[in-house]
Amino acid sequence: MCCKMFHRNLLIIAPLLLSMLIVGCSTLEKVVYRPDMNQGNYLSHHDVEKIEKGMTQQQVAYILGTPMLRDPFGSRTWFYVFRQQTGHEKITQRTLTLLFDADGALINIEK
Repeated sequence: MCCKMFHRNLLIIAPLLLSMLIVGCSTLEKVVYRPDMNQGNYLSHHDVEKIEKGMTQQQVAYILGTPMLRDPFGSRTWFYVFRQQTGHEKITQRTLTLLFDADGALINIEK
């Protein structure tokens, strides 16, 4: 009698537990909310267009702000890096590289 009742309860509870487990391990990752991720230096097109060869490091920093990375062996190369991931989309990365001469004047701009 006890075994029959146990088996009957098991037949009712097991599918419920199994369905809860399957729903909890869903492979539908787009159902889960993902906030937009912006990292690094956001540079407007307008500000980047203001940068010209011959400008000093101080002038560039005034317009664009502090670079994300500087050349570890001197401050001749500045990197402005911006990474963006919108929801479940692929990550996009934009890099602006500025090269200065020994006197601190801008000599090259790579977009």
